[in-house]
Amino acid sequence: MKKINKRNIFELIMIMIGCGIYGFSLDVVSAPNRLTDGGISGITLLLRHFWGINMGLSSLLLNIPLIILGYRFMGKRLLAYTIWGTLWLSFFLWFWRLTPIIYQLNLEHDLFLSAILAGTLSGIGLGLVFRYNGTSGGTDIIARVMQMKYGMSSGKVLLFCDTIILLSSLSYLDLKHIMYTLVAAFILSKVMDAVQQGAYSARGLLIISDNYQQIAKMIDLKLDRGFTYLEARGGYKKTKRPVIYLVVSPREIPLVKELIAAEDPHAFVSVIEVHEVLGEGFTYKQKSHHLLIRK
Repeated sequence: MKKINKRNIFELIMIMIGCGIYGFSLDVVSAPNRLTDGGISGITLLLRHFWGINMGLSSLLLNIPLIILGYRFMGKRLLAYTIWGTLWLSFFLWFWRLTPIIYQLNLEHDLFLSAILAGTLSGIGLGLVFRYNGTSGGTDIIARVMQMKYGMSSGKVLLFCDTIILLSSLSYLDLKHIMYTLVAAFILSKVMDAVQQGAYSARGLLIISDNYQQIAKMIDLKLDRGFTYLEARGGYKKTKRPVIYLVVSPREIPLVKELIAAEDPHAFVSVIEVHEVLGEGFTYKQKSHHLLIRK
């Protein structure tokens, strides 16, 4: 492993904060309102209900093979981050149970509100953990492996694992509480993906046209957006041609389409979702324009 730097320290702090928020959601919202959980937490609840096994002990034993799996696919750095996250989640699950606030957020009278709050808080917490290259143990490790090996959304993987475990929880919980827990799990997956991938989404466009110069000029004049020429080769004729690539805000898509259609109605345009834009050259703000003259 490389030496710890400021970036590593920042990531470790954010993973700790994420585990704190996730633990708060489990202890303060889910448990008092009889909402179960997916993943390792759901399994430990099953083991405690039927055999009286301590949740801390069962959580540790169940995480050992998953941590080994994480080491095989993620290497030493992510293994260290996973152990860090697992330890902090265990600490916060113990810590929040000792604080008086746990008795102030009992939302038994409104299970729908409980599900929304639990899903939102858990999604924020796990989203932070994943965004900064960590896991909190349990099925988070499976989600991380599936994301790295197969490019699958971590939120969708967690939702699938949670659904299987929640169906098993029907053995001791009624259907109403299970259904509200599924609502919380669905919200968790959406919020977690939003936090992990960025607070906003932009749109990337790939434009292939013989009139690429005119299209690029109009993009520069009308949108004041930077763009890049990518050198491409046609699949049939093998001829080289530039491809325009640019990133715009979602509300600018209709205007871009109009500009392209005006210059070349037969242009090939691919619009892709961009979850985050880093580096210099992109902003949602645009310069003001005169009606006829560009400033």
